Amino acid sequence: MALPRPGSRRGPRGIQRARARRPGARGPGARGSRRFGRGGPVKLLERLRRFISPAELHRFGVLGINRRNSRCVLAYNPRGHYPLVDDKVLTKEVLGAAGIPIPETFAVIERHGDVRRIDEIVAPFPSFVIKPARGSGGRGISVVVSHDGRTFVGPSGRETSLEELRYHLSTTLSGLYSLAGRPDRAILERRIVCHPLFQRIAVEGTPDVRVILYRGVPVMAMIRLPTVISRGRANLHQGAIAAGIELASGLTLGGVWFNRGITHHPDTQEAIAGFEIPAWDQILAAAMRLADAIGMGYVGADFVVDAELGPVVLEANARPGLSIQIANQEGLRPRLDYIDAQPPERLELAERQALVAELSAGAHRSGHP
Repeated sequence: MALPRPGSRRGPRGIQRARARRPGARGPGARGSRRFGRGGPVKLLERLRRFISPAELHRFGVLGINRRNSRCVLAYNPRGHYPLVDDKVLTKEVLGAAGIPIPETFAVIERHGDVRRIDEIVAPFPSFVIKPARGSGGRGISVVVSHDGRTFVGPSGRETSLEELRYHLSTTLSGLYSLAGRPDRAILERRIVCHPLFQRIAVEGTPDVRVILYRGVPVMAMIRLPTVISRGRANLHQGAIAAGIELASGLTLGGVWFNRGITHHPDTQEAIAGFEIPAWDQILAAAMRLADAIGMGYVGADFVVDAELGPVVLEANARPGLSIQIANQEGLRPRLDYIDAQPPERLELAERQALVAELSAGAHRSGHP
């Protein structure tokens, strides 16, 4: 992950300028940026901010894209199962049938005729979310917190007209946001209301939790925290914070923001480390059931915690990215090695929680820094 250009709007100095007029504004390095979590040195992050040799990456147990693809994706993710994660309509059908919590689907918009009558379709729902079925990276998602059938209000207060909403739906169906630009469907679903406990470490949006599972076992997790710069989106490239999560306890570790270690949220000034993710045991249990339902051995499960419903699955990913290693300041490879060394019976659903506890206790770290 490349550092943003110094002084750019995306970079920390640009962020500091953008917030300079706010009383009490702090820069991203405030209250210590080189050490975080429980006071340990940010060894991996410091090395990734300069040139690092392949041998040193190997010593830190970092899993690269090529190794991820050959060892995990190609070996454990059958090609025939990809539609189950690439198409959110199919994902929700599979997870719903397995009893895994998902946001309620109000409607699936498949035809342009449905677009013309969208005001009738949304009339029973005071708030909702529209998302492309085959979208990725959060592109094309539209959140409506209130409407009168003619004007639709987003979380920031921005108003969208009925004609603008129809245009957005039309471009979604035409494939503007879909994988490979193919024709798509739009999902109309229940809007998630952020759990109140997140208010002190998330701004203007809902944080999401990613759990990576290998052979059905959760091996690493992180939370993505929205900021003012990310405009409430839990997207790391747009300025959200990544924070690792201790698997056994659900406690957050230190944060990483634009490739810099930080200890406190730049907008709320609250400590990032030590926050307990609500309903963490439920998230882990649902993630393990998701991996079994999807039938993939290497998968990323994304959750949000609703104020009323608790944890719900937003989506699954057959090719989860590797920035989670930076968020946790640890490579994935030793954890995968540890899982591969277990006898088959230890990978059964009833035994996986014990493996999670062992990973959290560092049983995989022998021979690695």
